[in-house]
Amino acid sequence: MDQIASNEYGVPAMVLMERAGIAVFEAIKEMLPCPGRIFVLCGRGNNGGDGFVVARLAHEAGYEIEVLVAARELELREDARTQLAISRAQGVQPTFVDDPCWHRRLDCLGAFDLVVDALLGTGARGEIAGHIAEAIQAINRSGVPAISVDIPSGIETDTGEDLGESVWALRTITFGVPKPFLFQGIGMEHAGYWTVADIGYPSAVLQTPTDARLIDEDWVADVIPARMRTGHKRDNGHVLIIAGSHTMPGAAALACRGALRSGAGLVTLASVQSTCDIVSSQLPEIIRIPLPDTDGFLNRDAAIALRGVEADGAVIGPGLGQAEPVREFLSELFATWNIPSCVDADALNAIAAGVAPPKSPCVMTPHPGEMGRLLGCSVAEIQSDRFRTVSEAAEKFGATVVLKGPHTIVGLLGKPLSVNPTGNSGMASAGMGDVLSGLIGTMLAQDLPPYCGAMAAIYWHGLAADICQEVIGQVGYLASDVADSLPAARAKLTSSCEARSRVRSLPFPCSYSAS
Repeated sequence: MDQIASNEYGVPAMVLMERAGIAVFEAIKEMLPCPGRIFVLCGRGNNGGDGFVVARLAHEAGYEIEVLVAARELELREDARTQLAISRAQGVQPTFVDDPCWHRRLDCLGAFDLVVDALLGTGARGEIAGHIAEAIQAINRSGVPAISVDIPSGIETDTGEDLGESVWALRTITFGVPKPFLFQGIGMEHAGYWTVADIGYPSAVLQTPTDARLIDEDWVADVIPARMRTGHKRDNGHVLIIAGSHTMPGAAALACRGALRSGAGLVTLASVQSTCDIVSSQLPEIIRIPLPDTDGFLNRDAAIALRGVEADGAVIGPGLGQAEPVREFLSELFATWNIPSCVDADALNAIAAGVAPPKSPCVMTPHPGEMGRLLGCSVAEIQSDRFRTVSEAAEKFGATVVLKGPHTIVGLLGKPLSVNPTGNSGMASAGMGDVLSGLIGTMLAQDLPPYCGAMAAIYWHGLAADICQEVIGQVGYLASDVADSLPAARAKLTSSCEARSRVRSLPFPCSYSAS
């Protein structure tokens, strides 16, 4: 982006550097409103040049500044050297690594109020060592809040992995667009609270199509189907949920609750008798189809019993178990299955064990462990590059793939990856994925294409969890609480859509678009 802005649009690199420094200094004033003591650590490249701008601006504003450079002055790149000269002219006097006082000054970092990390930028590769490693270690052991320029130093931009040593920032100001490290790997933790600063990239550069994008609230609000005033329950989709066993009735109950709370007109549970009885006692709104079982698990006869059952969308897998009769059931079921489906949990485990997936349009929703079994690799490999993993799975299975976790990612071959910005750490508890599967089932039953339906569902699901965090607290809310918050989350989404619709004078509160 820097090169395109400079070479094709004539935006000088020095202008981008100046604006980057201004953006970081604005964040500093928010974090440290009264002039205090700021320690700026610079590298030899453009990131270090940004740091010199920050130091100059802070010095001019009356902050006490200490600047250390983890390189020799002769090693500075041209633009960084220019910014050094400008900052020196304004009274900033950096200390370089060949100065005998460098280590002693680095040891004084803990006496400052804020540290600015401008050591390494987004181009960093390879193992961190030498003076850069020493500077990063000093930042992390100082206990001083750190603000990172564009990226925490020592984080690999595309994977979020640690390069041996990396800054643990309280805040990161990244430039132009969000970067992959913000959504995966240790970078997701080390970035702290992050914001994206506009530093003057031409709009054409910012709008260049990329391989991944963030899901947008306005887009989700437009995609969620409107409820017609003249509609009836069958107009709002019939979701068939094939889930549960004698040992795991709760998964079926949560999937049903997710479908009902997201607005499905009808929800039918097909399961073993005991699960049907338990779930219907909790949710009298559901329709029950008790199926044949072997020792409490669905068997091949259950698949035969489901032939001819009609529904607009389905959820298959939560709580089915991994017994041999279940694999036989799914093998028989998938052979002729034609209903758009969310394939989750034990159905994914069966596919990983060799059962052929259904030919119908479907959304596969693995967590990292299930994804590892599907792709034949470890959870560590999955988590080391979640973007790449989703692309591989989408290509292998020819389906929409949802890799669950912080910042859930949706992929489909030929489409950009989509990253979810909603949700919080309180979702790391049992049953959240079952609620999501029910919500995706509703989206499919309401005629959304799998890719669009999955994107809308994960955003909506995470927003419901954010409401739970606000109302109940960050830790201790349940999957059932998230399901019960889905109507409030939908109202929050569609209220903005309704406001925009009134401005546009549209006849309905929310228009449907799958683009």
